[in-house]
Amino acid sequence: MKPSGNRDELCYPFIHERASLCDFEVVTDELCALVGAAMAALDDQFEDVWADLATLQPMVFHVNGSIRGRLAVAEADLVWLQARLCHYRDALSGTVQGFVLPRGAAPVPQLHQARSAAKKAIRWMVRVEMEGKTVPDILPRFCNMMCNFFFVLTLTINARRGLAEVPFVSRSYG
Repeated sequence: MKPSGNRDELCYPFIHERASLCDFEVVTDELCALVGAAMAALDDQFEDVWADLATLQPMVFHVNGSIRGRLAVAEADLVWLQARLCHYRDALSGTVQGFVLPRGAAPVPQLHQARSAAKKAIRWMVRVEMEGKTVPDILPRFCNMMCNFFFVLTLTINARRGLAEVPFVSRSYG
């Protein structure tokens, strides 16, 4: 498969690559869009969440280009995300332990999808590294923390709305 040469028929310069790096970039692009969708669904009750997502969203694109290009995620970004994660987790004061069914009105579904996209990005980084490309250690650390951050935001939003979480109890794991 090759590009036709018509620029309008090419959505991304690397879209025809066979390596997994392009798949990583596509999923992080999706993740950035999901963060934007979550932001669009927030009302005035969630100004703090909106502000944190507004800070995080460009960082997702920095993750996106940090393997093919220059590393654009710094330890300070990880420290900021850790602080925000702890802020929301502390506010929940241990009300939820373990897995819950992903439920709630927008932007909760978008944040659960973002959580899943962050996991996909980590899996694609595993493949990229298996193919011999160096993946800076901070990138999977950051994506893992983003995944946890999105989860805690879903709990925070549902809690502020008075929606009780539904615990998921697995029959597969005991």
